Amino acid sequence: MTNERAEEVPVAKERSSGPSVKPLAAANLVAAFFGFSALVTELATLAAKHRFNAGNFFSFFSFFTIEANMLAAISLALSSLALAGGTLSRTLDLCRGAVTLYMTTTIMIFIVLLSGYPCKDLTAVPWDNTVLHYLMPIIIILDLLLAPPARGIAYRSGATWLAFPLAYLLYGLIRGHIVHWYPYPFMNPAHNGHLGLIITAIVIAVILAAITWIISITPASSERLLRTRTRTGRRPQYVRTAVSGG
Repeated sequence: MTNERAEEVPVAKERSSGPSVKPLAAANLVAAFFGFSALVTELATLAAKHRFNAGNFFSFFSFFTIEANMLAAISLALSSLALAGGTLSRTLDLCRGAVTLYMTTTIMIFIVLLSGYPCKDLTAVPWDNTVLHYLMPIIIILDLLLAPPARGIAYRSGATWLAFPLAYLLYGLIRGHIVHWYPYPFMNPAHNGHLGLIITAIVIAVILAAITWIISITPASSERLLRTRTRTGRRPQYVRTAVSGG
């Protein structure tokens, strides 16, 4: 039997109303358009060069960078609308945390494993490489830091974010074995052997789990307000929220 009780949870008023969130909401919307335009430019350039057709449609969307940046653009757009309307929700906070993990993965993998490759081998347009692999991940990380979740995210909740990278790895390996093409060199067993692939996958998994933990301990806006209350003596704003108990 589950009982519902009301609990007062401090929330950041600045996050949902007032002039301070307006620049962040506007910046998020611009960043979403920026990331979306980079994806469209990449697609249009490949099509103009006759390198994008029905045959390689799935190959284009098989890159983790493309998938993560699509989610990032959507996340920033939703975050912008939520900030402007004061409707940031728990569900959106969890989605933003997940996207932060995926974009952190994007920049980390690129710097460590792919930065040595020529840009023309990675993206159709050089500036897209900078946007998709560097700027968008940094923007997503800043978004979570500047507008943190109203309440902390439990690690067990954040751990569910790891399902997507795991599913992506399995998809990439199975499809690669069938079509004899892998989106990234480190996923191709022919490069470092199956043992090298397994070791790389384990190392990445451990790092992603650690990043998930870091995101889960990022101070929530409610916790920041409590610290502000201690320093300034001002009472934080509260909202009543239903909490399951018993």
